[in-house]
Amino acid sequence: MTVIKRYEELKSIKQELAARDWFPGTSGNLAIRTAHAPVEFLVTASGKDKRVTTAEDFVHVDAAGQLIGEQLGRPSAETLLHVEVFNRTAAGCSLHVHTIANNVLSELYGDRGEIRFSGQEIIKALGRWEEDAEVIVPIIENHADIPTLAAAFSKHVTANQGAVLIRNHGITVWAPTAFEAKKHLEAYEFLFNYTLTLHSCRQAIH
Repeated sequence: MTVIKRYEELKSIKQELAARDWFPGTSGNLAIRTAHAPVEFLVTASGKDKRVTTAEDFVHVDAAGQLIGEQLGRPSAETLLHVEVFNRTAAGCSLHVHTIANNVLSELYGDRGEIRFSGQEIIKALGRWEEDAEVIVPIIENHADIPTLAAAFSKHVTANQGAVLIRNHGITVWAPTAFEAKKHLEAYEFLFNYTLTLHSCRQAIH
């Protein structure tokens, strides 16, 4: 029953994010935990058009990202990122999307290795309610070798919720529940779009 319930949760998120066109060219992948001990989770199957719903949209994998039993399809190429999240934290859901905004921001701030946000009301959606709250999103290089990318990513996976930008690639966000992960992803994408729009307006004024 738990696997079926989690499957439905992840399907709902996929449909909502697909409607926003956050999966261009079959990019992006989603994962949701189904068990803690041993670690097991559902992850999007590789190469699927996420705007279309089928019975083979997700596969069930173990703590190493390997298929559990006989299944159609294969795990997303970036499953190892979710492996790091579920093995290192108690997070329940991990979402990875490629958008123009998060790619552009990751390139603009890539040499700094991070981007900082403050003074924005939307930061409260990330659980930060203090008036002077600052959110820092680390930016890592986009290694073509996925194990190398996962190793760089893992250095920033230290809590049950967080986010990492991969330069010219996308963002991975994780949180204790699917609802929170989606909420956090929406908040980060708002911050990215706001920052780009503000830069553009300032340039137009000057």
